[in-house]
Amino acid sequence: MKEHSERTAIVTGAAQGLGRAIAETLAEQGAKVAVLDLNEERGSETVQGIVDQGGQAKYYSCDVGSSAQVDKTVAAVAEDLGEPLILVNNAGVTRDNLIHKMTDEDWNQVIATHLTGSFNMSRAVQRHMVANRWGKIVFISSRASQGNRGQTNYSAAKAGMLGMMRTLAIELGPFDINVNAVAPGHIDTEMTRATAARMGMSYEEMSELGMRTHAIKRIGRPMDIAHAVDYLVSDRSSFVTGQVLFVSGRVG
Repeated sequence: MKEHSERTAIVTGAAQGLGRAIAETLAEQGAKVAVLDLNEERGSETVQGIVDQGGQAKYYSCDVGSSAQVDKTVAAVAEDLGEPLILVNNAGVTRDNLIHKMTDEDWNQVIATHLTGSFNMSRAVQRHMVANRWGKIVFISSRASQGNRGQTNYSAAKAGMLGMMRTLAIELGPFDINVNAVAPGHIDTEMTRATAARMGMSYEEMSELGMRTHAIKRIGRPMDIAHAVDYLVSDRSSFVTGQVLFVSGRVG
């Protein structure tokens, strides 16, 4: 039997990049995956890719920053696929700028998606986990949680997710619910490539700069993150909670 057989997983922001890799990996291990995203075309492509490989998945359009949409979507997932006992809070956007150029909209959209979205999703899904006395929540944070030029909003949101993660680990631990985070470094995704374009450099130039600080001399791949998440939502990590796993190719 596959490791996640008979379990329902929700992955937010699963239309592309890290979210898609995570959704595909969990499906390969038997999970029924709810693919949440606002991009219906690409979200449906993720679902079709999973189904083509013999897995189970369904797409749901959901703005995670809206508690009403989240509650409605989680209820639909429970009815369609079964009670969700695995949650990966991955949905995110970037609106990079130096603080004197950062607008209210830049700040609010990033905070709403990353931080408020993770809160809304965790609050809705934990009800099912507590009732079943088992669950796994993984936050996709970032090495930028330690601070990064031009990312006041993003860094604050990713750092806030870590505080939320540790608090939920304390609150939900008595119900056998593990709550952890993965903090990626430079990973080759559409979002990272878009960041290079906004910085006015080629992706190759950006990658070369990043690898100068890497102990492992390559750029990260989405599957590097997916494998870390797969471990944290498995029974193999049953005594691991409140932890941040840095997956960055760096030391420190």
